[in-house]
Amino acid sequence: MDKRAASAGNFAGDIDWNDVRYALAVARGGSLVAAARLLGVDQTTVARRLRVLESCVGTPLFERLKGHFAPTPAGEALMERGGRIEREIAALRHFGSDNEGQVRGVVRLTAVGAMVSHYLARHLAELRGRHPGLAVELIASSRSLDLSRREADLAIRLARPQAGDFIVCRLASLAYGVYGSATAPPAEDGWDDCCWVAYEHSLAHVPEMRWLAERVADERILLRSNNMDALATAVADGLGLAVLPRLLGARHASLRCLSGEQPVLSREIWLVMPRELRHVPRIRAVGDWLVERFRADGDVFG
Repeated sequence: MDKRAASAGNFAGDIDWNDVRYALAVARGGSLVAAARLLGVDQTTVARRLRVLESCVGTPLFERLKGHFAPTPAGEALMERGGRIEREIAALRHFGSDNEGQVRGVVRLTAVGAMVSHYLARHLAELRGRHPGLAVELIASSRSLDLSRREADLAIRLARPQAGDFIVCRLASLAYGVYGSATAPPAEDGWDDCCWVAYEHSLAHVPEMRWLAERVADERILLRSNNMDALATAVADGLGLAVLPRLLGARHASLRCLSGEQPVLSREIWLVMPRELRHVPRIRAVGDWLVERFRADGDVFG
């Protein structure tokens, strides 16, 4: 190898991809501890691999500011290139199965927990009947998994992505109502004096929580959780009221909609597919089935 190419500060040197992977984890986690947790290693290993990479490229990749690791300009450049490499490597892992003509193999589908539990899981037998060689991994998560890194192949989301090279399709409109226990009286004078249950504070930005914050004082909220089924159970037991999707409320005999026929708000349901996967038979088959299934069941969500 040309010695100049391997000299400090020259990106043509012997950079180990695994070291770049560690740096990407530091950038995403913001600390050595968070990166170690993401990678399943100890903090010392992360620090050592980062030192090796910085020595190889001949410049610091992060600034240490009060325990937070912020990428330097060189770090930003390396993260951008490293992210592209990471996506390509993720795609290569699926190269063989992605290029088969048959609908077979595993498809990872992610959605919020209530959608997984109360809708998708109920219909997968139909999909399997069409494609016996297909296996589906359902990932219930309120976090938006990174489709570009193949954390999932398809996503059903309640907000349209604002960035990324995706094919996006509107599936349905998800209506919400105010629910209480089956024995709760209607709130004829509004909701001011009622007790409530709600999402925890990290989800305060979602439309149903913004709706609630505009109408109910924080001290009236007796329970917070990131699990919608837990909130529905608390409501059914009489702890308070909640803003819930009608999809969920209709399946609980112990819940009663107190807000009437019209929804208090609605959210759009979107199917998101990485553009690079649009011609992969198994991904396309699941995507087409989801569009068909949701459109046939439009009344279920409203």
